[in-house]
Amino acid sequence: MTRVFDSEVSEDRFSRLRLISWWDQEKIAKCRLLVVGAGALGNEILKNAALLGFTQVVVVDLDRIEESNLSRTVLYRSEDVGRFKAEAAACAYRSLEPDATVHPVVANVVHGCGLGLFEWSNVIVAGLDNREARLWINRSAWKVNRPWIDGAIEGIDGVVRVFLPGIAPCYECTLGEVDWALLQKRMSCNLLVLEPTVEGKIPTTPTISSIIAGVQVQEAVKLIHGLPTLASKGYVFEGMNHSSYVVEYTQNADCMSHYTLPQIVHLRESSDDLTLAELRERAQSDLGSPDVVIEFSRDVVQKFVCPTCKEEEELYQPVGSVPFERAKCNNDGQLRSVISLHSYSGEGELGGRSLSSLGLPLFDAFIARTAEREVAYIPHGDAPRVLGPLASE
Repeated sequence: MTRVFDSEVSEDRFSRLRLISWWDQEKIAKCRLLVVGAGALGNEILKNAALLGFTQVVVVDLDRIEESNLSRTVLYRSEDVGRFKAEAAACAYRSLEPDATVHPVVANVVHGCGLGLFEWSNVIVAGLDNREARLWINRSAWKVNRPWIDGAIEGIDGVVRVFLPGIAPCYECTLGEVDWALLQKRMSCNLLVLEPTVEGKIPTTPTISSIIAGVQVQEAVKLIHGLPTLASKGYVFEGMNHSSYVVEYTQNADCMSHYTLPQIVHLRESSDDLTLAELRERAQSDLGSPDVVIEFSRDVVQKFVCPTCKEEEELYQPVGSVPFERAKCNNDGQLRSVISLHSYSGEGELGGRSLSSLGLPLFDAFIARTAEREVAYIPHGDAPRVLGPLASE
């Protein structure tokens, strides 16, 4: 079939995209896109996003580029080996879309990214290879009422799933007994890490990355335009026989992810500027009650205590980021007790600590609760350090 195009339609970078009847390039340009993972899938997600004209992008990844990445990643070159993936990917993105503002965040998304980053986004697209990170994104996205699109690949097979805020089933609903057993295998009974998550070792090809990431970004575009998506469903592609199908997931009535913060307040201060006690005083005034508990977004390992020599070592690091070996006492080799924190209700010297000294990531949410109400506070003074130039956009 031959199509005749209007000769008077001016040619620009996105003119062919605008020929799609429902296409709105401005919606794409205004979308705040958070991409988690800059490996094989993440490269294809970012490439597609750049070509489509997403101009406000944050890319999160902790790892550095290895030689083996070069056979599966379109954005990296030989000279990039050793660089952080997030930084190299951001540079390559800008070369594809010069009008874009792309900010790299070198961090573990589970322990190093505050809820404020998720709230900043309009859409989250993830290219990850472990359940722990997916589960954290799922719970964070629900808390701040944001959609996210998951992709997974292995060999020449893959799956795409779309999870909308407040609509079950979610990612956690899809987890079975084997998934939970693998998740729990990483943690000891005292909340320390028994073994690191194996990252980037799943066998993949650039072809399956391209297929799955293409569907992920296409679902993001549909989502932005208010079109039907794979909401709470999965698109499965089986590469050996080129078969594909859509699966529907079942809601888990006991799912822990189904919780959305009812109110989020943006504070002008940074987490350096506020102590826990000062934040609690603010919450007591806002909630009209002296009985306020400040809950953290994640548990914190406060200190180790040796049962033999009684020596204490302060840590203030997120639970799940401290290896099991660290628990051995430096004096006698005994396994030390772990003292963890989840909240603050006015006790002791803890109130004098700044929010930034608790071991939580910058730009995080602190949830103030009473028996009747709750409100989350995000120190937006942290935004420039987390979002870079995107903090002002």
